[in-house]
Amino acid sequence: MSESPRSSFSLSVVIARVRRLFPWWHPVQPPVVVEDPDRHGAERLRDQVGVIRRAFAEAWGDDGEVAVAGPKGSRGRDEEATFLYHPRRVLVRDGDDFALLTEFFGDPVRRDDFEGELRREGEPVPGSMVTVEVPLRRDGGDAVLVTLAELDRAHPDRAAQRKPVAQPDHVLYVTSYGRLCPFTEPEEPPCAEPVPGMTTDGSAGDGVRISVVDTGLWAQATTSSDTDWLAGVTPADPLDVETVDPNAIHEYAGHGTFVAGIVRCLAPRAAVEVEGALPNGGAVFESKICEQLHQALTDRSDPQLISISAGTHTRENMGLLGFEILAENHGLTDGTKGLVVAAAGNDNSRDEFYPAAFPWVVAVGALDEQGNVASYSNYGPWVDVWARGSNLVNAFPEGTYTCYEAPNKGQVRNFKFLAQWSGTSFATPIVTGAIAAQMSASGNTTDPRKAFDELDKAASVVKDGKAGGKKHLGPL
Repeated sequence: MSESPRSSFSLSVVIARVRRLFPWWHPVQPPVVVEDPDRHGAERLRDQVGVIRRAFAEAWGDDGEVAVAGPKGSRGRDEEATFLYHPRRVLVRDGDDFALLTEFFGDPVRRDDFEGELRREGEPVPGSMVTVEVPLRRDGGDAVLVTLAELDRAHPDRAAQRKPVAQPDHVLYVTSYGRLCPFTEPEEPPCAEPVPGMTTDGSAGDGVRISVVDTGLWAQATTSSDTDWLAGVTPADPLDVETVDPNAIHEYAGHGTFVAGIVRCLAPRAAVEVEGALPNGGAVFESKICEQLHQALTDRSDPQLISISAGTHTRENMGLLGFEILAENHGLTDGTKGLVVAAAGNDNSRDEFYPAAFPWVVAVGALDEQGNVASYSNYGPWVDVWARGSNLVNAFPEGTYTCYEAPNKGQVRNFKFLAQWSGTSFATPIVTGAIAAQMSASGNTTDPRKAFDELDKAASVVKDGKAGGKKHLGPL
C-alpha cells in the first residue's frame, strides 16, 4: 500500500499564514496590550459605589438608600457619580432658613407639585442644624436635586453668594469620584519599616491632642512590636474599635489605623484618638458624621488638630452645610481653637472637594516620591499645601485581602501588620503630624494655625506648576 502524499514544509509559508491570522505578529516583537483607562475607571467606580450601597443598607436599612449625582448635577448612573447623597433628606439651618424652606413648600402655587408634606426629622447639631425629609415630586424629578435647584431660583441672592438655604445630605467617603481615597487598594509592602520613617525627635508632638476622623482603630496594631510607634493610640470610644476578619479583610479596613500610624511617625508624643466615623464601606452621611463629631467635641477636651482623610464634591460646589454649621458651633472657623486638616481628594480635578476646600481647613494635596504633583491628586487654588502621598508604608491589619476593584479584582494579597498605600488620604496625616511637631518644638500648644503658618513660611515651593506655587511639608 502506497503512503499518503506529504505536503512539503516551508517556514516562510507558516510565517505568512500566522501573519494573515494575527497581523500584529512578529517573531521578535510581542503584541502591545493597551488598557482602556476609561473602562477600568467606570468599572472601579461601580465597584466603589456598590460597596457603599451594601454597607449602608446593612447598617441603616431603607434609611441607608444612596442616590448618585451625575456630571451635570442630575441623577446619574453609578459609573458616572460625581457625589452621593440621601434621595429624600436635606440639611438646613434651624430658625430663619428652616422657615424659608417651610414657606417654599407651603406656597399655594407650588403645593400641587409635591406628594405629601415636608417632615422635620432630627437635629444633628441641636439648635443649629435640622435634617428634613422632602416630599416626592409629581413630575418625577429628583426630590432633592431638582427641588433644591428650584429653591435656589426662589432665593437667587443666596445662591449667588454660595450660601444656599438648604443642601443635600451628602455622603462623605474615603472614596472619591473614579478613585479610591486612598488612590490604590492596599499593597504588600516592599519593606518592614514605615515610610516615611520615625522622626529622631522623640518629644515631637508632646502636649498636642489629635483626633483622626476615619474608619476606626484596629487595636492590635497598638500592642504589636511590628508597629510599636502606635503604642498609646486609642479609640475615641469603645465603639470606634474596628473588627477585622483576618481571613477576609474588608474594604477600607485599617484606613484609620494607617493614618494614625503616619501621624505618630512624625509626632510620636502626640495624644492620638481615632474616631470611627466612617465604618460602613468607608463612608457616612454628612448628617451622621456631624452628629458624631458634635457629640465628641462636646463631651471631651477639644483636640488642637482634627485630621480628616475623607470628603466629597458637592452640589454646585457650594460646600457641606452641615460641616459649616458644626465648625461655627465649635469655634473651628478661625483655626485657632482647633485646626482641621483634610484630604484634597483623588480625582485629578480642579473642582473643590469638601471639607478640604473650606477656607478654615488646611487642604492637603499629594506628591509622588520625586516631589511632583501625583497624577491622581486634586489641585487648584483651594489646595493649601502638599505632602508625599504615594507609596507610603504603615500599620495595617494582619491577614488576607482580596482585591475587589478593576483591574486587580480577585487578586489575593497577604499582610502582616504593614501595607503600602497611596492617596491624598495619607498626605494629610503627614501635614497633621508636622504641625503637631512644630507646636511642641515652638512651645505653642494653643494655636495650631500659627504653627502651620510658621511651617508654611519656612517650607520650599513645589516646583511642579500644577501645585500653584504652594509649599511642600514633611519628608518625601
